[in-house]
Amino acid sequence: MLGGFGGKSSSGGGRKSLRVAVAGDKGTGKSSLISAVASETFPDNVPRVLPPTTLPADAYPDYIPITIIDTPSRIKLIEEFRKADVVILTYACDQPSTLDRLSSYWLPELRRLQIKAPVIVVGCKLDLRDERSPVRLEDIMAPIMKEYREIETCIECSALTLIQAPDVFYYALKAVLHPTFPLFDQEKQCLKPRLRRAVQRIFNFCDQDLDGALSDAELNDFQVNCFGAPLDPVELMGVKRVVQERQPDGVTDLGLTLPGFLFLFSLFIERGRPETAWAILRKFGYNDSLELNTELIPVPAKHSPDQSIELTNETMDFLRGFFQLYDLDNDGALRPDELDDLFQTAPDSPWLEAPYKDAAEKTPDGKLTINGFLSQWALMTLLDPRKTLANLIYIGYGHDPASTFSVTRKRSVDRKKQRTERNVFQCFVFGPKKSGKSALLDSFTGRKFADGYKATVGERYAANVVDQPGGCKKTLILREIPEDRVKKFLANKESLAACDVAVVVYDSSDVYSWRKAREMLMEIARKGEESGYGTPCVLVAAKDDLDAYPMSVQESDRVCMELGIDIPVSVSMKDDERNSLFRKIVSTAENPHMSVPETESGRRSKNIRQVVNSSLLFVSVGTALGFAGLAAYRAYSARKNA
Repeated sequence: MLGGFGGKSSSGGGRKSLRVAVAGDKGTGKSSLISAVASETFPDNVPRVLPPTTLPADAYPDYIPITIIDTPSRIKLIEEFRKADVVILTYACDQPSTLDRLSSYWLPELRRLQIKAPVIVVGCKLDLRDERSPVRLEDIMAPIMKEYREIETCIECSALTLIQAPDVFYYALKAVLHPTFPLFDQEKQCLKPRLRRAVQRIFNFCDQDLDGALSDAELNDFQVNCFGAPLDPVELMGVKRVVQERQPDGVTDLGLTLPGFLFLFSLFIERGRPETAWAILRKFGYNDSLELNTELIPVPAKHSPDQSIELTNETMDFLRGFFQLYDLDNDGALRPDELDDLFQTAPDSPWLEAPYKDAAEKTPDGKLTINGFLSQWALMTLLDPRKTLANLIYIGYGHDPASTFSVTRKRSVDRKKQRTERNVFQCFVFGPKKSGKSALLDSFTGRKFADGYKATVGERYAANVVDQPGGCKKTLILREIPEDRVKKFLANKESLAACDVAVVVYDSSDVYSWRKAREMLMEIARKGEESGYGTPCVLVAAKDDLDAYPMSVQESDRVCMELGIDIPVSVSMKDDERNSLFRKIVSTAENPHMSVPETESGRRSKNIRQVVNSSLLFVSVGTALGFAGLAAYRAYSARKNA
C-alpha cells in the first residue's frame, strides 16, 4: 500500500512526552491496570491511589515516555484533567452500572469542565465478564460514541491476564500523536473538510506537470519525500488496482486523480492507520489543527510601533494574476463560489469572520471586486502578516517569503523627511454616536446609505483602493473607533503610532455632536504631542444634506485655525461626491508633516525647545571659536619663540 503501511511514521510533530489521566468509578480497576502495565504482572496488593507512574520511552514504537496519573480526590481530579494530553475513562466489564455512569456522569462532566483532550474508554476486568451473556463492544459503545465525539477509541482489557492491557496506553499515545477526530467524520463516514483541503493542496504540489493526475514518477517522488523509499512497480500497480476497484474515477490513463488520492487517505483511516496520514501531513508542514506550523511562516519584524508591514509589488502582481485565474466570467469580480474555489486548499476561507467580513468593496449583487480583493489582502497583512503568508502558501504562492513583505519606514522619519513611501495608509475614524462614522465606512466600500441607525459593536474596518490624480493608486484602511472606547484606546501611549491620519466625524446639524467631536480632536492632539506620535487630522462635517447648526460652523473653522489644520470637509453620505473625501484623506497621509494639530501648550513647549536648542547651538559655536582662538594663539606664540 502507498506509504507502505509500513513506512516510517511521524513522531508526533516533535512531542517529547505524554501525560495521561485515568479516571472512573471506584472499583473499576484503574490502579490495577496501571500497575499491571508498568510491572508487566498483576499486582498482589494495589494501593487505593497510585503515585504518578512513568512508562519508559522504549515501551512503544514512537519512543515517547508516558506519565500516568491515577486520579485521586475531586479537586485533584479537575486539575489533572486540565493538565492531561489524553483522558482514559474506565468501567468494569462485570458491573454494567459503571458503564452507564460514563454517559450519565463522566462524559458530561468532561464537557462541563471544557476538557479538550481526546478520550479513551476502557472496559477493565474482562476476565470477570459473564461469558453466558456475550456482548459486542461495538454494539455497546456505538450510541455513546455518536453522542460524544471526543471519544477517540474504545477497548476492553484484563489486568489479571494482561490481555490488551498494554494496548490501552498505545491507543492513548496514538490518540494524541495520530488522532482520527480531526481527519474523519464518523457519523458521515467521510473525510473532514479541513483534511480534504489539505490533501488537495498536497496533490496540487505533487502534480508537477499540472495535468490533474499523479503519474508513476510523481507518485514515487511523493513516496520518497514522505517515507524515504520508492514503491516498486508491483506495489505501484497494486495501489492503483485497489483505488480503481473502490473509486472508479480515482485512476485514469494519466495516473492517480484527486478523488483517488483522497480515497487513499480514507483507506488509511479505515484500516486503522491514521499515523500514515499524519506522517504525510506533517511532512508537508501541517500541525494537529491541520494548519501550517508557525515556523514555516516567517514574517519580518517591526522595530518600532510606527512601522507597518505591506505586501511587495511582486506579491501584488501574483495576487492580480491569481484573481484573473478564478474570475471565470472575466467580469472583474469574484462570485462567492469563485472565491471559495480560490481558497479551496486553505483550511478555511479567511474572510468569513470579522474583521474581514464586509470590510471590502463588493458589487450590488455581492461579488468581490478586484479592488476589494487586493484591499482584503492589504488589511490582513496590516493586522496579521503571518495569516497572510500562510494563506498565500495555501493557495500556491511559491516565492521566497523574504520577498513577500516590506517593512515601512517609521512614520516619525516620514514626517521629518516630509514625504512617505507607503502604499497602504491606516486611518482611525473617531466621532460621537450617530455622527455618521459607520455610514462613512459603508460608503467607502460601495454600500448603499441606510436610513436606520445601528450602533457599531466593537471596532470595524473598511478597506479600498483610492485613485489619486495622475493615476496613482493607494490602499486606504479605515478603522472605526466607537465613542465608548475612545478614552481607553487613547490611554495607550502608542495608540496613535500606527495611524497615518485621524479622521474626526461629527453631525453638522447637531451642536452636541460637534462639542463631543471637538473634545476628541483636542485629546488626539494632546496625545500626539505627549507621545511623540503626532498624527495628521481631518475634520469631517457629516450630514451636509441637513441644515447645519450655525454655531458649530463658526466654532469648527476657528478651532481648525487655532490647531493649524484644514477647515472641516462637509460631506453627505447620500450624494456621490464623497470620493473627494477619501482622496483628501490619502493626500493628507502622503504629506505626513502637514495637518498635524498643535495645541497652545504644545506650541509653547515647541518654542521652548527651539530656544534651548538655539542657545545650545550658540554655546557650542562660541566654545568652538574659543578653542580655535586658543589654538591660533598657541601657534603664534610658538612661532614667535622660535
